Amino acid sequence: MKKILFYTNQFFGQIGGEDQAGVGPELRAEVVGPANLLKDKIKDAEIVATVICGDNFYAENMEKAKEMIFKYVEKIQPDIFIAGPAFNAGRFGIACADLCAAIEVQFQIPTITGLYIENPAVDMYKDKTYMIETGKSAASMRKAITPMANLANKLIHNEKIGFPEEEGYIPKGIRVNVFKEKTGAQRALDMLIAKMNGKPYQSEVPIPTYQSIHPAKAIETLKHAKIAILTTGGIVPMGNPDHLPAATAKFYKKYDISKIQALKEGKYESVHAGYDPVYANQDPNRVVPVDVLKKLERGGEIGSLYEYFISTTGNSTSVADATRMGEEIAQELVNNGVEGVILTST
Repeated sequence: MKKILFYTNQFFGQIGGEDQAGVGPELRAEVVGPANLLKDKIKDAEIVATVICGDNFYAENMEKAKEMIFKYVEKIQPDIFIAGPAFNAGRFGIACADLCAAIEVQFQIPTITGLYIENPAVDMYKDKTYMIETGKSAASMRKAITPMANLANKLIHNEKIGFPEEEGYIPKGIRVNVFKEKTGAQRALDMLIAKMNGKPYQSEVPIPTYQSIHPAKAIETLKHAKIAILTTGGIVPMGNPDHLPAATAKFYKKYDISKIQALKEGKYESVHAGYDPVYANQDPNRVVPVDVLKKLERGGEIGSLYEYFISTTGNSTSVADATRMGEEIAQELVNNGVEGVILTST
């Protein structure tokens, strides 16, 4: 019987939410969380243990966390390592992908995780481990588990792995030669004819497209410039009167700072669901540094500070929504004579 070592975070490991995100790695000789959905779909293999680690602990101690988890791998000697799925969770996704990539190199065993295509870990690690493409959230958990199990079965039994669209994993950037009945010229003409007739077709060599961004001209002198401050850290007045979403935001809000010198504890808070808000709530200026910018304004080091700070949450926000909001914010700032922007994140 082959052995599987499974990895998950504190939330899916049933330890707790953000209040437990700092817990270090622990090994449990049992099936925990999503592994319960996976265990019956794997053939001739058993999930012998689960590693659970807090998202913050891994993010803040990556090398230490890997060193600790490597010891668990050495102890268990698994035939395959499966992590997640992490969907669009940034910290969890990076932990899953980073661990999979490192374990594959260190122990020469196959690894699998599951991520949403816009998870930041995808671009960082897609060529280093198998990533099953998932939905944005845990609502697609059952749908994600099936292709993860199918791919695991093939890897465990050394079966041939098909193309990404066949197996459901995100392309790893590997090109392979395939023999076809028709020549390349004939296939290209077939695609062209299909395109001209409005019929579906698929390129055999997908080419990535990148948006061209032209940098703005440098500000000639900050001493005469109006500067604005924006954040994706979810800072809002206490009680969140405008109901800014904790994740997947589709709008932003602006708040008047013209008559204050700093954001006070108890007056402002973070509603962001993707990081521990304790330190931000203790001092909201850690995320939106109104205090520092007001000081620069009083000292004449910047011309003026825009009278509003603009806030949204970047957690799981789609690229399309982020692009639209960015364009709307930029237009407002230009209309109000803003020459430079400081954008803070988490």
